[in-house]
Amino acid sequence: MELYLAIPLAVVALLVAASGVAALTHGWVLPMNRRHVRAPRIYGWGQLVVAFALCWQLVFALVIGHSDARPVGTLIGSVILVAGILVMMVGQLAGGGHKAGGTR
Repeated sequence: MELYLAIPLAVVALLVAASGVAALTHGWVLPMNRRHVRAPRIYGWGQLVVAFALCWQLVFALVIGHSDARPVGTLIGSVILVAGILVMMVGQLAGGGHKAGGTR
């Protein structure tokens, strides 16, 4: 992976992780997602899993780039990414204490 692709991927992973931590600790979700998310803590865990998967793929693309472990590492990262997206979907579908018009 080229460095011009790795740096934006690392920034996106950092932003997703920061949003996940905010959802876990304070129940805060980005304004564009507030109407859709019913369980912000579950949604936050999903965001942290997605951020971990992005970092996992970044490590296997940059550090372990010319090894036989790269395809397996990329596949594992993809499975983790899908799992994180599924957890985020559960956070949108779960019946948490959603209040209309609130920040949580």
